[in-house]
Amino acid sequence: MIGQITGTVSHKDDKSVVISTGGIGYIVYLPVHALAQAQVSTSLTLWTHLSVREDALDLFGFIDHEELSYFKLLIGVSGIGPKSALAILSLAPPTTLRQAVLSGNTDYLTKVSGIGRKSAEKIIIELRDKLGTIENSELAHASGDNDLLDALSSLGYQPRDIRDIIHKISAEADTTDKRIKEALRLLGNQH
Repeated sequence: MIGQITGTVSHKDDKSVVISTGGIGYIVYLPVHALAQAQVSTSLTLWTHLSVREDALDLFGFIDHEELSYFKLLIGVSGIGPKSALAILSLAPPTTLRQAVLSGNTDYLTKVSGIGRKSAEKIIIELRDKLGTIENSELAHASGDNDLLDALSSLGYQPRDIRDIIHKISAEADTTDKRIKEALRLLGNQH
């Protein structure tokens, strides 16, 4: 098993990077926010999970160990494969996923392509006990992220752009209004 990899990013596309280390280039699939941080010709250290199938060996990478832990929890849910788990983690930070699961928020999970209401309910049922209890402040933050996703989508922003921005919003933006304003400011700076 490959648990961690450090090397130079030698190539980047819309789903993966090639990490060159020890004369070998490893294709590593990353969540959207990690792809945004990865730059060609820079050094990168990733926590990894090797998915072994009959016809492929796929390596999935994460900037921090917490994301890797959530990834492993998600692929432990029957019917959720590594690519779906990666798409869920690309939507928003692991804390938002945790809040959505613990509050029973299927709407958050169904925003991921390929995850329907039944799959979302299955994820919530299977992960709820594993993720602990939720505080009221966390519940408000999860609701704010859903409102943020809905507001930016209704303004015509693409899901990929929205996911990138959610990871960049500062912790000081503690209300939905503040999060939307900061997201719009960040999106405006990109163009």
